[in-house]
Amino acid sequence: MTLLHMLYGCFSEWRDVVSGVPQGSVLGLLLFIIYINDIDDCVAGRILKFADDTNIYHTVYLEEDVRALQFDLCNLVEWSKEWQMLFNADKCRVIHMGYNNKLAEYHTNEVKLECVSEEKDLGVTISEDL
Repeated sequence: MTLLHMLYGCFSEWRDVVSGVPQGSVLGLLLFIIYINDIDDCVAGRILKFADDTNIYHTVYLEEDVRALQFDLCNLVEWSKEWQMLFNADKCRVIHMGYNNKLAEYHTNEVKLECVSEEKDLGVTISEDL
């Protein structure tokens, strides 16, 4: 696949595009949505997507729920490696909600995820006590 950019009647050289989605194009957003469309297939829990933000959540009461969420996180990492779109573990956070939550630790790519009491998502601050 090759890509040619034009600006003010001038063209850039042809370049091979080996991965990702061309940025700054009219089709870029649509191509990105198509590109990540199957990410839902690799998780058993619920997943929310908005642009390039992805949130996964589970109800966690039992140790098997902790394992299921960790398994989903591992599957997301494998998906991201396969599609060459790695998650930035430094931007990933865990927020434990509810009184009976197991307060478990979770990892992506062998990096322990930071546990926080509140997180801003799409301009709205969500706290562990809502």
